[in-house]
Amino acid sequence: MTRAILFIVILCFVSKSFGKTFSECDLVRELRKQGFPEHQLRDWMCLIEAESNRRTHVVGGSNSDGSHDFGLFQINDRYWCNNGEHPGKECNIRCKDLLLDDITIASQCTKKIFGVHGFNAWVAWVNKCKGKNLRPLPC
Repeated sequence: MTRAILFIVILCFVSKSFGKTFSECDLVRELRKQGFPEHQLRDWMCLIEAESNRRTHVVGGSNSDGSHDFGLFQINDRYWCNNGEHPGKECNIRCKDLLLDDITIASQCTKKIFGVHGFNAWVAWVNKCKGKNLRPLPC
C-alpha cells in the first residue's frame, strides 16, 4: 500500500511537468481525429471539462474505494488500467499511458468504457452534463 501511494505521489509530480492542456478548439479537432461521433462531441467536451479541465496529466485523488482516476477522461484504475509497469485490466493498458499528451490510448479505452456503460460511467457527466443544455462546440 505504501509503495502504491508513493508511486501516485511521484507520478503526480512527474506528470505535472509534462502534461498538456488542450484549448477547446484543439480538443474538438482531436476528438474528431480520434473518431468520436460528431453527435456526441458536446457531451464529450462537457465530460472532459468536468473531469480534467482539458488536461492530460490529471491524476484524481483517492476515491472511496482507494482507486484513482487518470488522464483527460479520468479513467479509473480499479477496472480499466493497471497501475504498474505492465498493461492490464479491461483496457489492457498501464494507467500512466493515460497521462500522455497523445490521447490515442486514452481514447481507445474511453470508447471501450462507453461501449459498456455509456456516459453514465462518468459521475461528472451525470452530475454536470446529463440532461443539461450543453454549450455549442467552440469551433
